[in-house]
Amino acid sequence: MERIPVDRLVEICRAHGTKSVALFGSVVRGDAGPDSDIDVLVEFGRPVGLLALVRLERELSEAMGRDVDLLTSDAISPHLRDEILRSRQVVYEATG
Repeated sequence: MERIPVDRLVEICRAHGTKSVALFGSVVRGDAGPDSDIDVLVEFGRPVGLLALVRLERELSEAMGRDVDLLTSDAISPHLRDEILRSRQVVYEATG
């Protein structure tokens, strides 16, 4: 996996109330280039609106220095769901 500041990514996601954070896509497969985005799958313990998701995605993109594609498990295309869930790398999961 390409080196990205996972600790910072998790810190930002936790500040926004996520209960889990996972990476998937080219960063996990190891074929990400310098212009590749970072695919992030998040889950929340409460309902979250579109504006909150957009704010989180923007904050992550600024902190990572590249585009972040943020998904929730509810928003995964049924055609990609199995592949994403199988290949994801969980980097944070709330306990309790």
